[in-house]
Order: sequence, then C-alpha cells, then structure tokens
Amino acid sequence: MAYMIEGLDPQKFRPLFAMDAGQLRDARATRMAAGAEGKYPCRVSLEDAAPGDELALVHFTNHDVETPYRNSFAIYVREAACAPARYIDRVPPILRGRPISLRCYSEAGNLVAAGIALADDVDAQLRTLLTIPEVAYIDAHNAMHGCFAARINRYDGGHDE
Repeated sequence: MAYMIEGLDPQKFRPLFAMDAGQLRDARATRMAAGAEGKYPCRVSLEDAAPGDELALVHFTNHDVETPYRNSFAIYVREAACAPARYIDRVPPILRGRPISLRCYSEAGNLVAAGIALADDVDAQLRTLLTIPEVAYIDAHNAMHGCFAARINRYDGGHDE
C-alpha cells in the first residue's frame, strides 16, 4: 500500500515572522531560534531545524473536523522553509529516531485504529495500518510530547519523487 507524506503550506505561517510580540501572543505563537539539542521538527520541511534556525512555535489545528476527535497542539515551523516537503513511500526525518504515535481516521474524521512506532519502524506500521479498509488517512504525532508531526495519505499516483 503506497502512501504520501507532505509538509504543511508555508504561506499559512509566513505572517508570523513579521509580527511583533503582542501580535504573536494574540495568534497563540512565539518566535525563537532552534537550540543546539536539535529537536525542533519543522512541519513544512519535515526535518529538524538546525541550531540557530529561526522558528515560529504556533498553536495549530491539525485535525480540523466536527467530531470528538478534533485536535490541535503547538508545532514548529522554520522561517526558511519555502516549500512543503513531499515523501512518497518514504519516511521523512522528523518521523525517524523518536517514538511516533499513529492515529488512523475514517473519511468522516473518526478514530478507527491506532499504532505506535518505537524502534524507527514507522514505514512498517504505516503499511500495516493502511491495510485496514476504513482508514482514510493517518496523523503521526510525537508520542512523548503529543504534538502533530505529519499527515499520511494513501497514494495511488505511482512512485515518482
């Protein structure tokens, strides 16, 4: 079962980098530089920010549905991220090397299954979960902090990159 993982549209976040502190507070956001520890996963580029990269930390509704499963949390976006990353049948860097929970949803936005990848086995977990016919898409979350990492969609357009 083929899948595609795409980063978020950077244009949604671009205004955050021109806001003052008050405007950022009103937008439930802040700006910061990535620290040396290197665990600032950008949801546009789908890779960790390099130390010193300018970031926006913003409240984001990733599962914007009218069901009890509506979900939002804080995410990082790099200022330099210009275009959404796209991975077909490959796992992006932010889904590797950390525990990832996988929440499977129906077309109506209801939770129908879930999984967890603890040993860098996201690809295997995705392929198994996508065999469930009711699964329309999967949201990956960082298992430790709970924040949204990326959306996984079924893909039937071949294996081009």
